[in-house]
Amino acid sequence: MRVAVVGGGPGGLYAAALLKRLDPSRTVTVYERNAPDDTFGFGVVLSDETLGGIEHADPAVYAALQREFVRWDDIDIVHRGTTLTSGGHGFAALGRRRLLAVLHDRCRELGVELRFRTEAPPARELARVHDLVVAADGVHSATREAHADVFRPRTTTHRCRYIWLAADFALDAFRFEIAETPHGVLQLHAYPYESARAGHQGASTVIVETREEVWRAAGLDQLDEEESARQCAELFPETLAGRPLRGNKSQWIAFRTVVNERWSHGNTVLLGDAAHTAHFSIGSGTKLAVEDALALAACIEEQPGLPAALKAYEAERRPVVTSTQRAARGSLEWFEDLATYAAQPSRQFAFNLLTRSRRVTHDNLRLRDAGFVRAVEDEAGVPEDTPPMFTPFRLRGVELRNRVVVSAMDMYSAADENGTPGDFHLVHLGARALGGAGLVMTEMVCVSPRGRITPRCTGLWSREQEQAWRRITDFVHAQAPGTAIGVQLGHSGRKGSTRVMWEGIDQPLPQGNWPLVAPSPLPYREGVNQVPDELTASQLDDIRQQFAEAARRADRAGFDLLELHCAHGYLLSSFLSPLTNRRTDHNGGGIAARLRFPLEVFDTVREIWPHDKPMTVRISATDWAGGGITPDDALAVAEAFAQHGADALDVSTGQVVPDEQPDYGRSYQTPYADRIRNTVGVPVIAVGSISSWDDVNSLLLAGRADLCALGRPHLYDPNWTLHAAAEQDYEGPGAPWPQPYRAGSRRPPTGRTDAPKPRLAL
Repeated sequence: MRVAVVGGGPGGLYAAALLKRLDPSRTVTVYERNAPDDTFGFGVVLSDETLGGIEHADPAVYAALQREFVRWDDIDIVHRGTTLTSGGHGFAALGRRRLLAVLHDRCRELGVELRFRTEAPPARELARVHDLVVAADGVHSATREAHADVFRPRTTTHRCRYIWLAADFALDAFRFEIAETPHGVLQLHAYPYESARAGHQGASTVIVETREEVWRAAGLDQLDEEESARQCAELFPETLAGRPLRGNKSQWIAFRTVVNERWSHGNTVLLGDAAHTAHFSIGSGTKLAVEDALALAACIEEQPGLPAALKAYEAERRPVVTSTQRAARGSLEWFEDLATYAAQPSRQFAFNLLTRSRRVTHDNLRLRDAGFVRAVEDEAGVPEDTPPMFTPFRLRGVELRNRVVVSAMDMYSAADENGTPGDFHLVHLGARALGGAGLVMTEMVCVSPRGRITPRCTGLWSREQEQAWRRITDFVHAQAPGTAIGVQLGHSGRKGSTRVMWEGIDQPLPQGNWPLVAPSPLPYREGVNQVPDELTASQLDDIRQQFAEAARRADRAGFDLLELHCAHGYLLSSFLSPLTNRRTDHNGGGIAARLRFPLEVFDTVREIWPHDKPMTVRISATDWAGGGITPDDALAVAEAFAQHGADALDVSTGQVVPDEQPDYGRSYQTPYADRIRNTVGVPVIAVGSISSWDDVNSLLLAGRADLCALGRPHLYDPNWTLHAAAEQDYEGPGAPWPQPYRAGSRRPPTGRTDAPKPRLAL
């Protein structure tokens, strides 16, 4: 096998070394256009997991690297003159030049040909005369661009500028320092990469980052490398204490996230930054490239031929990379919005920073440094031995005993086609109330027969429905005292008159369809769903009165909280989105006009709804589609409802248009709630793939949410909240077990525990 490696960075060199080591008969050539010691940046951080893979694959490289590493456990966060330290993290770093030198030596020892100061031949020529071409030529990969029609790269340029610098002394921790200036907020990311020794104070990487507009306002865009280093050194006195910074061909750049639809083409394969990038704030670029090299070499060794090997390589690495890129994006977006969090109390700010990527959580941070987490909890007023999720929260006259909400979930299971809730809803909602949640929400309860989604949706337009709901709220209040029950009122709009979900989601009824209405005559799915009638002024008045009458019935039915459904493409949501509201009257146009009718409905309902009972609004903070709700629109919507008296915003996303492209992942909708809470200052309910009690504790303690709504976990386990308490060894007022269930408050044994213990070996 003849192998060409384009790019002499860590990933390309390590791939070359492994491929040669595994089969010495291979001819492996590395093309690197720069000199051997030319490199950007200064230090490289590698995880224990990556090092373990290196040790297993090539002990010689591992041994050489181990002699070079600087190791430390602490992260220091400097916020408004206060330095907070969290320990137990475990980092290893070394100079990038030393890493390259180790890999150069290993490649030469194994017989890899290293061609420095040599441009690689064109991609097609390389592929023609080699059996394998490894494109490790970085974020600006010429190989990738030569086959862009196949790899189909997508590049996103982000909102911050950053510069790589170095300090000639060794820090003793990973260091974050925040500088608040008249121009805006800047942040420092720094870590040691050379240890102090006789005659040498060591060295540290220092990255300074800030929003583009702050960079320009501060005049940093006008400075050369030397002056940039000087000004940056003055910004961070706690970390640098007047000591200078230096550059290495350093310049201010904007981070670019690279994603490719495919990683291989014929015998050419992408590796490292050529295939994917992940923001430096989670220290992942070199790590991912080295792990790519390990996987590629292993797959070539294990698979029967190159096509199978390249397919296996991508199948193995893509899920890992996708997960890492998601975490990295969460991290970089947190730093982009850093000014949003600067006013938080110092300990909460530090906890928020540490958990920003959603990979580090309350529970594993507590395992690393219990004292640090306890100090954060003390500052937040969390009682000792109480997880944050089991602290109370007050909305007007309703005090929720914990922060868990059973999310509103359409059940399509009314007792009849008149929309009356029956035994199913009594058991469904009653079971979740007994299961310990602080607040249990109904599904979207429709305000009129024509406002239903399906014939089996429940409503609140009749006395019979009101009485049926009263039966359910009475059960909850009597059998699960302390649990609040809320009703979500809505109108389906253009998404109505469809089959129940399991018979064909969003599909029209085979017969008996009713006319639909919407802000504009736009069907949900062109050629599938019916074209709705554009609402007239008199029809808008009628619908507003339908909401008012439903609210009166909801109060008489005994609900503790009312939520107005302005999300997911239903009627009020479709007024808010420019994709579904094309009106030319005073209810269409800019966001203020699109808000007019939903706010009129809100005001009408709020006037009727008792003053001491809270009212929330569910919104879609993004449509996940071009031309839809913008981040600024979402803030405007939240602020408008808050000013009109909403007690909390239930922040969801999407489901407004069928061609949406959601960015699914763990807690993927929570950043939208976070931004609204910390910008507008209104309490928020976070939703969206929050699946664990650890996620809930993390979001609450970081100040990203006030309440957390979970849907699917409560379908899987109606007693999810009580089980979360048991798994955290919590017994207290935030999660009292119903007396008939107390015997089940401890996890039952799962196997024999009385077997003879093994004897000591002598």
